[in-house]
Amino acid sequence: MMDDATDTFAHGACEAVVKVALKDSSYPVFIGDGLIASAGQFIDSALPGARCAVVSDANVAPLYLAPLKESLEARGAFLGDAVVAPGEQSKSFPVLARLCETLLDLGVERGDCVIALGGGVIGDLAGFAASILRRGVRSVQIPTSLLAQVDSSVGGKTGIDTKQGKNLIGTFHQPSLVLADTGALATLPPREFRAGYAEVMKYGLLGDAPFFSWLEKHWEKVFSGNGPERARAIETSVRAKAAIVAADEREETGTRALLNLGHTFGHALEAFAGYSDRLLHGEAIAIGQRLAFTYSVEQGLCAKEDALRVERQLAKVGLPSKIADIPGKAPTPGQLLRLMAQDKKVQGGKLALVLVRGIGQAYLERDVPTETLTAFLKKECGQAA
Repeated sequence: MMDDATDTFAHGACEAVVKVALKDSSYPVFIGDGLIASAGQFIDSALPGARCAVVSDANVAPLYLAPLKESLEARGAFLGDAVVAPGEQSKSFPVLARLCETLLDLGVERGDCVIALGGGVIGDLAGFAASILRRGVRSVQIPTSLLAQVDSSVGGKTGIDTKQGKNLIGTFHQPSLVLADTGALATLPPREFRAGYAEVMKYGLLGDAPFFSWLEKHWEKVFSGNGPERARAIETSVRAKAAIVAADEREETGTRALLNLGHTFGHALEAFAGYSDRLLHGEAIAIGQRLAFTYSVEQGLCAKEDALRVERQLAKVGLPSKIADIPGKAPTPGQLLRLMAQDKKVQGGKLALVLVRGIGQAYLERDVPTETLTAFLKKECGQAA
């Protein structure tokens, strides 16, 4: 494993290195333009002699599989690839089963590696497959979406969805390294980039008020191209995620739960929308963040101006902030409550929410009164209280 960050800069493409410092499985996150084309060098340095099977989807593979394959083949490390359909629907038991069979057919052994080339869906699916294949093989995350680069590729969470909810079946399986190629964001559809920005905002909202203020001033440059502002936003987000994961790798103390700001609401909205293009993950999280702030205001925890700042920022970048912004029929409070009850933070039947005392001041409330939340959701769903 390469421990000296200066070694990575010799490859000529790395702009920043963030170390995820864990007790048993520390690893680096490399951030820079052109990392996919030089991935073979990074992987060979981290995992000498490992052969690699690449998992991607039908949107990403035509764009980036060829340069990745060439880089791996140059070092005799390419085993083959598996390409699945794009979208959240691929995070399912049937797709997982077929993927595992394909990886075994490719000859993946215990000492080899599964590479996740794509967005958050591919990272979750491929990481889960790696964690159970031959009782665990190593994995490398190469995230190609903003959301995956700043959030889902770091921290070792893997999983699939069920009809009961999102990511309810999965494992903790840390990657051996992460290669966040900022150049890949140039081909990301604008809607997908906006959705990823909701996760960038999250790091300011949960624990870094100055970062959120910086985003309010510089968000247009973050969106406009592969410049220093975009790189700063990604690096700041990754450093925040790495610090929280290092403090609570397996969500045992409650610290890591702060990363779920807006997610209990958001995951319920995603499930209601059928995990479809009707509502992308980041869009659901954007609505969830605004709901968490508004609920906190109504409980006397947070100043109203902070909630308004969140709503204004979401509006400026073109993200939804209200349940009414979701196309089609709106959910009922009862539907949302049933879906929220499947949240992984629920203990003893008590619903937990990440709430806020202000921007940058998130905390975990472990016993949210159902009556209070129901009344809140009735207003948000447009029903009379």
